[in-house]
Formats: sequence, C-alpha cells, structure tokens
Amino acid sequence: MIHKIQQLIDTFRKKPRQLFLVDGLGALLTSFSLAVVLTTFQEYIGMPQRMLYFLSIVGLIFATYSILCYFLNPKNWQSLLRIIAFANLGYCLLTIRYMYLFYESLTTLGLLYFILEILIIFAIVALELGTTKS
Repeated sequence: MIHKIQQLIDTFRKKPRQLFLVDGLGALLTSFSLAVVLTTFQEYIGMPQRMLYFLSIVGLIFATYSILCYFLNPKNWQSLLRIIAFANLGYCLLTIRYMYLFYESLTTLGLLYFILEILIIFAIVALELGTTKS
C-alpha cells in the first residue's frame, strides 16, 4: 500500500496541476453536499443549517483557490499547494470543533458524514504535503 501511495505522489509531482484540480473539485463536491444535500436533510444530520452553510462557503473559497491554481499553472506550485493543504487541515479542525459544539444534536448519520469527510481530506492533505517534498 505504501508503494501505491508513493506512486500516486510521484504522479502528482510530475503533474502538480492535477492535484489542484482534484482538490478544487473535491471542495466543490463538499460545498454542494453541505449547502444542498445536508441542508435539505438537516433533521437527519443534526448540524445546524447556519453551520452547514458556513462550511459550504469555506469550501467554495478553497475550491476557487485550487481551481485558479489549476488554470494559472504557477511556477511556485509547491508553496501554493502547501497553503491549501494547511487550509484543508484548518477546515478539518473547524469541522471537529462544530462536531464537538453540536455533538448532542448530531445524529449517527451526521457523525459518519463528517468523520468520513475529515478522513478523505486528511488523505488529500497527505498527498499534497507528500507531493511538495523534494
């Protein structure tokens, strides 16, 4: 498995633009899920709608950043990739904080959604940081 992860990192190191695209599309998917799907079924999730909308806006900001980096194809991609990686970690910390603050109202489905989202983002962050290493 470690060999497969290293292959993926090597692939993204050769084409770092692709990682910005993956990050940006993932952030768009997260934003859509939060603002449309989860707010529609909020009673089954348990997170207050205002928090879902706020997290969605953060996701849109991250998506804009990553997609711009994809299209601009900057020479200093390593530092820009580190920025979004640490921003993604900040998003995870914010989500964990919301999970803690609203734990009593979160449903099992809501907890599962946010835990899965955090795990996926952690995997992307690991790829991003691994790709930026020389």
